[in-house]
This record gives sequence, structure tokens and C-alpha cells, in this order.
Amino acid sequence: MHAAPHKIGDGSRAHARTGAPGSLYVVDDRPPAFVLGVVVVVVYNRRNSFSPVSFPTSLITFDSQIQSSKSFDPTRLLLPPAMSSGASSASAGGVQIHTSRRLPDFLQSVNLKYVKLGYHYLLTHFFTLLLVPSMAVIIVQASQMNPEEINQLWLHLKYNLVSVIICSAFLVFGSTVYIMTRPRSVYLVDYSCYKPPEHLQVKYHQFMEHSKLTGDFDESSLEFQRKILERSGLGEETYAPEAMHYIPPRPSMAAAREEAEQVMYGALDNLFANTNIKPKDIGILVVNCSLFNPTPSLSAMIVNKYKLRGNIKSFNLGGMGCSAGVIAVDLAKDMLQVHRNTCAVVVSTENITQNWYFGNKKSMLIPNCLFRVGGAAVLLSNKSSDRRRAKYKLVHVVRTHRGADDKAFRCVYQEQDDAGKTGVSLSKDLMAIAGGALKTNITTLGPLVLPISEQLLFFATLVAKKFFNAKVKPYIPDFKLAFDHFCIHAGGRAVIDELEKNLQLLPIHVEASRMTLHRFGNTPSSSIWYELAYTEAKGRMRRGNRVWQIAFGSGFKCNSAVWQALRNVTPSPNSPWEDCIHKYPVQLML
Repeated sequence: MHAAPHKIGDGSRAHARTGAPGSLYVVDDRPPAFVLGVVVVVVYNRRNSFSPVSFPTSLITFDSQIQSSKSFDPTRLLLPPAMSSGASSASAGGVQIHTSRRLPDFLQSVNLKYVKLGYHYLLTHFFTLLLVPSMAVIIVQASQMNPEEINQLWLHLKYNLVSVIICSAFLVFGSTVYIMTRPRSVYLVDYSCYKPPEHLQVKYHQFMEHSKLTGDFDESSLEFQRKILERSGLGEETYAPEAMHYIPPRPSMAAAREEAEQVMYGALDNLFANTNIKPKDIGILVVNCSLFNPTPSLSAMIVNKYKLRGNIKSFNLGGMGCSAGVIAVDLAKDMLQVHRNTCAVVVSTENITQNWYFGNKKSMLIPNCLFRVGGAAVLLSNKSSDRRRAKYKLVHVVRTHRGADDKAFRCVYQEQDDAGKTGVSLSKDLMAIAGGALKTNITTLGPLVLPISEQLLFFATLVAKKFFNAKVKPYIPDFKLAFDHFCIHAGGRAVIDELEKNLQLLPIHVEASRMTLHRFGNTPSSSIWYELAYTEAKGRMRRGNRVWQIAFGSGFKCNSAVWQALRNVTPSPNSPWEDCIHKYPVQLML
């Protein structure tokens, strides 16, 4: 006997922002050897394997209070410090306006902004600007040649036929070697995000009512979950698995399999319908799901469902956290470098049914409040014929793993509490470790994507600081010059807040992440695809635009993928935002 899923009322709750989640400080301790790194950057080969560690990027260290805290307050992983200490500051009456006597910040002035932009374009197209007059001079000189001079040139080449043949042979040989050894382009033909049925939606009051009726949570845990929900950035239309709508919940193996099938098959059915690809044409299959790894595997379930061919290269990634979606793309990319003229399907999902925590340890309750049902299926191809219909081209994948550090390894850890109930525990060092992983990742990614102008500006300020004035502030590279769109893993409000602040992004750059968190919640490894779908649904993706997908995961890992739009991208049929994009963005009082 079970209760029917509750119908959810309208409205959402919003709370005023009273603080910033942690502070960042820019420090500069680069060794003199960095000079060599900059020289290499200027002439670097744009291959994915190039990743100097001395790139000029801001070093990120989080608030010392977070790093040295003796008592653990899990709300600080999601909320600004002022809010995690209580709602009293948020409820203080009125808005206080403080006047400032300081001079205006001229760095934010419009004039300087356009001067910097012009400088960026000048250096970016420097070699093109040199080539144009050179070609013009050559054309003018050639047009002034008379027939006799042309005849002399021909005779010179005619009587040096051996030299011409040798040069031609070297040219053909070099071109052949280059064509055979260059990395194959990987195209994103299309992708599909799963949208669960409406009866699985869960509102705040439904979540709290069910949590209370289970009888597993004490009053303190219930109040803690209520505060997390109200301040997490989630809306009232996220989805919980079917098993959690029963009273009591039914987290059985059968229910977990059913959730996996609904999500994976739902995304794949839509992907196959939109691309008209036959399952037999798929040569590579990569599936990632961290917490649910049955036997046979999830990838075997897909092979059986769609009757994929017998020699398919299938992989099943487990336990790799919320950044596993980028890892799966990287694995598929490597396989596509080896196997010619084939397609790869990547399926990213997470299973909630058997991983709901029914204990009272607060550091293990947060996933209950944030994780929601979702998944995505992505079709990749290395066929040159697929470029015409593909949406994006994969440019770079950069992966950072901090697992060698014990604190990083245990900061997101699945374990049992004192009562023997299993859940995922979040360490008090999580935000500091995430900051270190982010620093390493963007240090590697920066030379591959930032324009030369940004690298030279940093180098100039570094030289000025080292040799002329120790008080000169180091220049922080502007990643907005490298990317047009940002898909930041919607792990929680604090994660988005930190990256917005540390990377000096504008609200529109994190809009896709905030709205995805509000509409679908944290759909672990697939959240970056819901964010990309949001950008497309808004009609913002133009040909040549670059997209940065960045995600964090247990281990601890920070992974990035960079895509370039091959055309003006429009949303595919049955997009998850198809029936609600007109409502977004919603106003969030953070």
C-alpha cells in the first residue's frame, strides 16, 4: 500500500543574500622559470597534450576560516557564511545604503573596456595584419612583370627540374605525414536530456512531509533539510525517483533498475529519433553512473535494449562523481582517435533510488536535498561527413585529479554512519579542495584557450612586479575573452557563486547554471548538458562561439571540456526546456 504522489502547489521561496561564500586572494609566487613558459605559450602547438604548469593564472585560496574550522557546519558548503550561521541577518529590516568617498574604479570604465578589447583584437589578428600587406606587395610586384621576365623565371625553373622535384617530394611527404598523424576532429552531432514525467515532481512541502512520515529523521535533521532546501537555489519543479514517492520509500534493486532504464532509454530514444542514426552504426558506448553499478552493467543493459552490434567497444564508469560526464567524453574522444569512421554514444546519469540517506548525520543529508533525477545521451562522431550536421566540435578536454592527497580523496566519501546507514559524506575541507583543483585545471587550460593578449598582459605585470615595483598587482586573465558561454556544474548555489566571483563572470554567464539548478536540481554528471540546452533554447549560440563545460567530482577531480559551435545552433526537438523556456530566467533573491 502506498500513497499517491502529492501534487505540488505553485510558488517558490527566495531569500536575501547576506554574504559571499568564502574569500579569494590572488597571490604571486611564480618562479623565474615562468618566462620560459610564456615563450612556449606564444609558439605553442594547439594540441590537447600541451599543458604547462606555469601558466599565468590567479592562484586561488579559500577563506582561512573554512580551512581551519574546527566545527563542521554543512550548510557552509551550499550557503554564504552569513546565511549558514542563521537567518537572523537576512531578516533584518530594510536595505542599508552606504555612500563611498573613494574615487571611481576606472578599470570598469567603458572607454578603457573598449581600449582593452581593441588591444585584444590587434594582437589576436597580428599575423593576419602582417600577411595582408605582404600579399599585396607580392601581387603588385607580379603584376609589374613583363613577358620577358616571366619567361626568364620559367627557364630558371625548367633547368633546375631536379630541385623542383626534390622540393615537391618533400612537400608531398610532409603533407602526407601531417594528414596521417594529426588528431582526428571529434564532432558533437546532437545530444538529448531526459525530462521526467510531471508526477515525479517534488515541492518543498512534499519533500518535508515525506521525510517526516518516514520516521527516520529527528527534528534537528528535518529542520536542517528544510533550511538547505530553502537556500539551495532549487525550485519547486525538480524530480525525485518513483521509489521516494512511496510511504515508506521503496529503495529496492528493482526500483533502481527501473529508474536507470527510464532515464537512459528516455534520453537515447529521443537522441536516435532526432539524429536518425541506426543503433548498428554505433561503434563505441560509454556510460557513467557513480553510485549504481549492477550486474550486468548499465552499458550491457543498453546493448541488450537496442541490440547493438557484437564488436561494440563498451565501457561502464562508476564511482567517478559529478565530473564523470567530461571523463566519459574524454574516453570517447580517445577511442575515436583510434577507430576511424565511427560514432560514439556517451550516456551520463546518476541513480538516486538506492542512494537516499535515511540517517541523521548532517554532513550526509545534503545530497538528499540537492540530487534529482536526470540524464543525458550524447552522439559523437569522427566522420568528416557528419561535420555538416554536427552542432559542435570538441576543442579541448583538460582533466585534473587530486586523489593523491588524502584530504582530497576523502572530502566526498561514501560510508556508513554510526547507525550503519549508508550515505555520501561531505568534508569540511570540500570548498578549499575544490578551489585547489580549479586552480590546477585552469592553469593547464589557460594556455590552450586564452588569447595572446591576455598572456602578454600577465607577463608584463609579472616582470614589472619582479624587477621594478613589488607592490604591482598581478594581472588576472579574463576568461570571458576565451569563452562565450559557461556551463558550470550545478552542484549547488555556493559552487556557482564561487566560480562567478573567482572567474570574474557576469550574471548572464552563470544564468544557465542557476536556472538549471532551479528547474532540474543537481542532476550530477548530466547537469552541464541541461545548461547547454538552456543556452540553445535562449537562441544565444552562434557559429564560432566557444563553450566551457566545467565540473567537479569525488576523488577529487575538476574536469573541463571546450566546444566550438559549427553553426547557429537551435534546440533539438523535445528539449527539456521546450515547454518552460519562456518562464526563464526567473528572479532569484540570492
